[in-house]
Amino acid sequence: MNERREQAPSLAGNDLDAVFPTLPLEFQQKRMRGRMRPLEKAQNLLHRAICWPGTTADLPEVTLLMSRRLRLFPLNAVLFPGAALNLHIFEARYKQMINECLECGEGFGVALIAEGAEAGDPNVTPHDIGSIAEILDVRPLPFGRYFISTVGRERFKITHIVAREPYLVVEADVLEEQDVAAEDGETGTLCERVRALFVEYLAIIVEFSGEESAVDLPEDAQRASFLIGDTLQLAEAVKQRLLEFDTTKQRLAAEFEFLQGLLPQFRRLLERRRTELETRRARGEEPSYRPDQEKFFGKYFSLN
Repeated sequence: MNERREQAPSLAGNDLDAVFPTLPLEFQQKRMRGRMRPLEKAQNLLHRAICWPGTTADLPEVTLLMSRRLRLFPLNAVLFPGAALNLHIFEARYKQMINECLECGEGFGVALIAEGAEAGDPNVTPHDIGSIAEILDVRPLPFGRYFISTVGRERFKITHIVAREPYLVVEADVLEEQDVAAEDGETGTLCERVRALFVEYLAIIVEFSGEESAVDLPEDAQRASFLIGDTLQLAEAVKQRLLEFDTTKQRLAAEFEFLQGLLPQFRRLLERRRTELETRRARGEEPSYRPDQEKFFGKYFSLN
């Protein structure tokens, strides 16, 4: 199970020369040799900001990403921030990885597989963007296996692979939503529109499945966008795209478009379903959800 990548805005080359024309010689040499690690670059930029001769308003806008090394668990699933993920750990390399995470009190990265197999494939290629999984609970099983419960935390973007044996280790930048600090009125309005469509979508799913389910959407637009993306019955490749959006507004807009296009079809199916149930009841037959559920949603349909 394994990894991959994408570019975040950064200052490099001539851009850096224009912004910081008097960098220390040692820093310039490191840049020329291509040996400046992300954390070192951030520290140097911060140092220059402290010594900046003008006011803070004169400073260029620079997004500093925190870089960290992550043990990576590539899966055929997308993990969103705030979403729950339960895993049965049985491969030797991943048993070792979870043991090390528990000893160090650290989480691990989860990324959707782009190429390769989930089990037994050391050359698997993951997508570049994933989420850090925090281990909440561990249940030891026979033969050194584990059943673990995790929750998604920060998103990350892989910059490069450090090692593939015994499991994937990557260097990654921790990502932050570009609009999280100042959520504008437009984003809030869009969130309310998506929320209304999602509540209807969920109600239809519940009626078709015949199973009760409750999803409490957070008031916060960012957290709501992640929860909606996790709950929607979508292909993992589509969920990956939702995870990759830079802003909450982009994610909500995509979810709004999906729900707006899907709900008219669902409403027609639901009306047809209700008519069929009324007909069965009139005949004295026991209404059954399962055959139509499998017809429209597949044999292994679930509520996530």
